[in-house]
Amino acid sequence: MSTLPVRRQQHSLFPEFSELFAAFPSLTGLRPAFDTRLMRLEDEMKGGHYEVRAEIPGVDPAKDIDITLRDGQLTIKAERSEKKEFEGRSEFSYGSFVRTVSLPAGADEDDVKATYDKGILTVSVAVKESKPAEKRVPIASAN
Repeated sequence: MSTLPVRRQQHSLFPEFSELFAAFPSLTGLRPAFDTRLMRLEDEMKGGHYEVRAEIPGVDPAKDIDITLRDGQLTIKAERSEKKEFEGRSEFSYGSFVRTVSLPAGADEDDVKATYDKGILTVSVAVKESKPAEKRVPIASAN
């Protein structure tokens, strides 16, 4: 009789910061403030450009999104607010999100374009072919 190996899901020794709030029901309202997964990002190299896509539905890109480049870092900041009124009650929800990614070597910070369509922000940065980052250094003999 053979036994099948049991696969165990590996967990980090340290849990996600936002998961700590799950243990304290009275603090669960704070969890979204610390949840870094609220703005999902995807990035890829595509046709000589580094593209970053962020899911940010329900915002006005002209007023609620700020994109900055500094020292090889791309930062996307977004703020979302919503007000619902029904049956004599109203609910407010709001939050701000910030994500920063490192640009690849050869990124041209002067050639950046951003578009927003159906809740998806796409930032495209041109990438020039860069020289190899590694350089061999010859060693001179002391003799």
